[in-house]
Amino acid sequence: MVVDHSVQVNHHARPDALQLNMKAEFERNGERYPLIKWAQQAFRGIRLLPPGIGIVHQLNIEYLAPGLLEKDGLVFPDSVVATDSHTPMVNAIGVVGWGVGGIEAIAAMLGQPVSFLTPDVVGVEMTGHLQPGVTATDLVLTVTEFLRKAKVVGAFVEYFGEGAASLTSADRATVANMAPDYGATMGFFAADEKTLEYMASTGKDAATIGRYRAYLEAQGMFGIARAGEIDYTRTLQFDLSAVRPSVSGPKRPQDRIDLPRLKSRFDELLQAPVAGGGYGKALPEPATALAHGDIVLAAITSCTNTSNPAGMIAAGLLAKKAVERGMKVPAHVKTALAPGSRVVTGYLEKTGLQTQLDRLGFSTVAYGCTVCMGGSGPLDPSIEQA
Repeated sequence: MVVDHSVQVNHHARPDALQLNMKAEFERNGERYPLIKWAQQAFRGIRLLPPGIGIVHQLNIEYLAPGLLEKDGLVFPDSVVATDSHTPMVNAIGVVGWGVGGIEAIAAMLGQPVSFLTPDVVGVEMTGHLQPGVTATDLVLTVTEFLRKAKVVGAFVEYFGEGAASLTSADRATVANMAPDYGATMGFFAADEKTLEYMASTGKDAATIGRYRAYLEAQGMFGIARAGEIDYTRTLQFDLSAVRPSVSGPKRPQDRIDLPRLKSRFDELLQAPVAGGGYGKALPEPATALAHGDIVLAAITSCTNTSNPAGMIAAGLLAKKAVERGMKVPAHVKTALAPGSRVVTGYLEKTGLQTQLDRLGFSTVAYGCTVCMGGSGPLDPSIEQA
């Protein structure tokens, strides 16, 4: 049990924000947390990861997932069911898993099987390579837009081909994580050399990694499939070289906008009628007061992003450039950084980039799910009133 969804960002842009938010979290959960702690020592089979450690999905791929399980002398593939929709992040390292409802989870905890209909398995052949400057977030937003149109709801999606094999495990985790956002039950990448390298980099010992490789090779399951090797329900093609820097929104992740079009598209959406998905507001006149379309919350967060070192280091480098140019975040913008695990803080501090993020107001506020699930906390009262 990973406790990662109870935090709220009450404090930000100050060096002690993490400690203050955790203090408030423990005060709000004064009845729940002692009960959970008691249950860990009272019952067999309960393992607790307390608050302030990280987001469950990142902890799963970094720490919890063993790759192989052993019981009664039998070795079999690792799998997981969990009560969070973004559980498929673990599919990035060859582990079958997805999010289930509370009833199914309770049944599994009591030793009952979780039943499901045999799904369609959609193969997505990835070709080409990502262009320089294109991030894993750009990739997953494009994949989400693409698979939403392909209608993969309820299906297992497996990525294969030379393009999929070229992606790092961290980039695969970003793509696998958003399976529920593109409607699939899973977004699966088979385990290969890069998976084993990732396991080594996150502290798995050589004997564990060697046994994982030997098992997968013996079962004919090692390596990402090439075109024609697997007979899928249907096959789609996706060109990695066509991915461009982009953002999504303002409401749904599949509403992707190429970065060069952001300003014009923003203006269109602001003025478009509400019935047409817009906001029905006039373009703001330049002024110092808060106006329609102004940003009031800027957060570096979410399991999708914070599991990816390339994305997080890019954010730190961007902050460094902004500080060097004398740029500042306006006072009315609430800033927050919620890393997916303490590992992120480790490499941001070692590279000196955390200092740059702090100067812009992006100090660490929590290790857990924050803004995405409504835990962003209050804005300044004057802004809320406006």
